Amino acid sequence: MLMSTTQQPPQPAKRSRLKALRGWLLPIALLLLVELLVRSNLVPAHQLPAPSQVAQTLYSLALSGELSKHVGASLLRVLTGFTLGAGLGIAFGIWVGLSRRAEAYLDPSFQGLRAIPSLAWVPLLLLWLGIDETPKVVLIALGAFFPVYLALLAGIRNVDRKLVEVGQLYRLSRLGLVRRVLLPAALPNLFTGLRGALSLSWMFVVAAELIAATRGLGYLLSDGRETSRPDLVIAAILLLAVLGKLSDGLIKFVETRSLRWRDSYQGGGD
Repeated sequence: MLMSTTQQPPQPAKRSRLKALRGWLLPIALLLLVELLVRSNLVPAHQLPAPSQVAQTLYSLALSGELSKHVGASLLRVLTGFTLGAGLGIAFGIWVGLSRRAEAYLDPSFQGLRAIPSLAWVPLLLLWLGIDETPKVVLIALGAFFPVYLALLAGIRNVDRKLVEVGQLYRLSRLGLVRRVLLPAALPNLFTGLRGALSLSWMFVVAAELIAATRGLGYLLSDGRETSRPDLVIAAILLLAVLGKLSDGLIKFVETRSLRWRDSYQGGGD
């Protein structure tokens, strides 16, 4: 009796683990390369510290309790500002997406505000709101608002007209049309906007904490610069990268679960 030699396709869980392992290859290779260059005195340690020294700095910060204080402060600011900005972006994105009149009144102003650099808002927010948490949260909310607003507006306006006509044929109300036709069709754009907004939220929190803060990862960056400690600066940058990746992965997980119905191209090859 002949046995089939056809190979079975890899299981989804196995493919997922393999993909995750591949994602670690480049960061690990870079860390090893930097460690080798610094230990070989090819790169001055006072400019680029060895990863082992950065790890020791992070360990010392964790033991002293400073690490949790700075990470917790930045996380809370990003979470609050992102929630506020993304929520407003969704509300205005739906409103402008459904109404040409609202677009005529609001969109030109939004496009002008979007062009203002983040640091240009800082002195104005400090004058208006003081130096407590409010200007920091507002600055992050500004950064989160525009990617969500633009993505959702584009998603709604790119919905196939035939889908809207079918909804109207079934006598869906305006709210029912939004809930059952427009928003589901615009979800891929919305998640793209949310991921971009979250990335900008981490950038804006650093801008806010560099100027007016006594704790947070942006403050840690500023403290490392003022005390000439590159290990502290690199440690703060690595923490921002890790936290940004973890929060982005959370939104991507929700996106995957929410868009399971979508049959889209996932790229060629294994």
